[in-house]
Amino acid sequence: MSYQVLARKWRPRSFREMVGQTHVLKALINALDSQRLHHAYLFTGTRGVGKTTIARIIAKCLNCETGITSTPCGECSVCREIDEGRFVDLIEIDAASRTKVEDTRELLDNVQYAPSRGRFKVYLIDEVHMLSSHSFNALLKTLEEPPPYVKFILATTDPQKLPATILSRCLQFSLKNMTPERVVEHLSHVLSVENVPFEDDALWLLGRAADGSMRDAMSLTDQAIAFGEGKVLAADVRAMLGTLDHGQVFDLLHALIEGDARALLEAVRHLAEQGPDWNGVLSEILNVFHRVAIAQALPEGVDNGHGDRDRVLALAKAMPAEDVQFYYQMGLIGRRDLPLAPDPRGGFEMVLLRMLAFRPADATDSPSQSLKPVGISQATVDSAQSVAAPVPVAPAAKAAVEVPKPEPVVETVPAPVEAPKVTAPPPVDLPWNEPSVPVVDEAIVPEAMLDTVSEPPELPPMPLPTPDSVVPDAPEWVAPSMPEPTVDQVDAALSGMDRDDEPPLDEDYIEPDMDSAAYSYLDELASEHAAEPAPEPEPMPAAMPATGLALEWLNMFPKLPVSGMTASIGANCTLMAVEGDNWLLHLDPAHSALFNATQQRRLNDALNQYHQRTLKVTIELVKPEQETPAQAAARFRAERQRLAEESIYADPLVQKMIEQFGAAVRDDTIQPVDVEEAKAS
Repeated sequence: MSYQVLARKWRPRSFREMVGQTHVLKALINALDSQRLHHAYLFTGTRGVGKTTIARIIAKCLNCETGITSTPCGECSVCREIDEGRFVDLIEIDAASRTKVEDTRELLDNVQYAPSRGRFKVYLIDEVHMLSSHSFNALLKTLEEPPPYVKFILATTDPQKLPATILSRCLQFSLKNMTPERVVEHLSHVLSVENVPFEDDALWLLGRAADGSMRDAMSLTDQAIAFGEGKVLAADVRAMLGTLDHGQVFDLLHALIEGDARALLEAVRHLAEQGPDWNGVLSEILNVFHRVAIAQALPEGVDNGHGDRDRVLALAKAMPAEDVQFYYQMGLIGRRDLPLAPDPRGGFEMVLLRMLAFRPADATDSPSQSLKPVGISQATVDSAQSVAAPVPVAPAAKAAVEVPKPEPVVETVPAPVEAPKVTAPPPVDLPWNEPSVPVVDEAIVPEAMLDTVSEPPELPPMPLPTPDSVVPDAPEWVAPSMPEPTVDQVDAALSGMDRDDEPPLDEDYIEPDMDSAAYSYLDELASEHAAEPAPEPEPMPAAMPATGLALEWLNMFPKLPVSGMTASIGANCTLMAVEGDNWLLHLDPAHSALFNATQQRRLNDALNQYHQRTLKVTIELVKPEQETPAQAAARFRAERQRLAEESIYADPLVQKMIEQFGAAVRDDTIQPVDVEEAKAS
């Protein structure tokens, strides 16, 4: 007999053999025992969690010769045929290979026929999300009201792709991923029955590599048995999977906690011999820190998903909580910056050395390990050591730290005339201000601070005050006031300035003179930018129709050689007065944002070109009382739209469709069309 793989040999044949998924099994068992059977079931979950297995068990429960029960006998011909995959009334369909609507229709054509042997005809559609939208539409009606002897069982790994109409017609069950603990427990049972020697660490490696899939775990176990020549050993599984030895991660962390740079780099060298993914190693370190933090907050909350619970608890007792949080944060930042490092190993080493160099100070009330001396500067120093052996500093720095006693200060200050005490002035942002030595006034030094200072060490003589230093008793410096210049001085200063040397006016900076080609380019650019925002609202209708000069402007404006913003300005103007060559236009203030001296000059040039003489145009921001060209165009468009809608509603065919079929006309889809353009097209 040929060898049968573990995933098929150990496939559950009843609900009691299922591993996990208790929340699903409980609902199905109760429904079968009480005969409350639904006509369509949907099982969702990742690969290898038991969707197809549960569907086959349901088929056995429905068609077992002993009756509808949650515990099929497994001995009758129906149960054996279902286990062997040859039961005629269990139709398994792979939707990934039969996505066309013709395949679905062929399936539905056979639904009307009664089952051949069993009580129910069970359709198991796997990967149902791969069906096309037409196939789903063809399946809807039958899925909602199938014959009483038909049951549908759908399985998918991606329920988000299913239409809501399908989901609403099924009982949906979401299967969970298998935890590493459950996978290891099941593998231990299987290998014990199969008489295969194994190591617990090897099973934990397989359980994590399975990533929640029991079928993947069984397949990897088959591969590990073949790789290890009939044994499942941790070293063989690690070599087969190419994974990192978890013990080496703990070696790195122990060297980090002890502050041993030599042991830390030696552990990195051993890791480098395996050619690991350094980003993955850093991720493993972060995972350990995460579980250590959980162990410090809630020891019983640490799972044994990696088979290292005892080692994690030991680290939690050895490391202060602030160290764990600091290392975790620094590891996250280092993982983000790892792709920027010239060499991945060098970047990984820098992350560890940064953790070693900047580790927090040891707290007195938290557990800690004795740190070995490190060959690099430490981030923190004990305060007692700093007082006993002060670090040599420059004389100016000493003067900044030490506080003189009050007695020497009183003796050395001559005071023939009592003067009021002046506090040090606030710093002034002047060019000659340099970082100076802060001087502490004894009158404002707290007594507690004076008590903590022992006899001051001998100090070098204080340097004499210089103009660059700040003296506390000196009066505040005040800048001398400058007298304001008189009118005669201003005239004398400006007498030699020629008129050509005067600065240009502000309006000259608006836009330099350009030729007509530049004007047209700016108009095109303005029109492109004007098309980006939302369209402007239609102009409000004028209070009075255009007459006289306003009517003349309506007829004249379309013939002017203007475009862009200049055309927009002219379209919202109306002609109010003409006195010889002086013209007066009124512009709607709502469009004043587009108006400036340049636009007025362009409109004046267009009028000069049109009339072949020189005119002087004045534009005032006054709301026109008569119709402007823009308002006339809006009124014309509204009239054309109204006529177009009336013609649609008056069409006999449209009226007939409204009366007989209850059709409705969407006014927003009606657009007027020119007759000449329609004929040309």
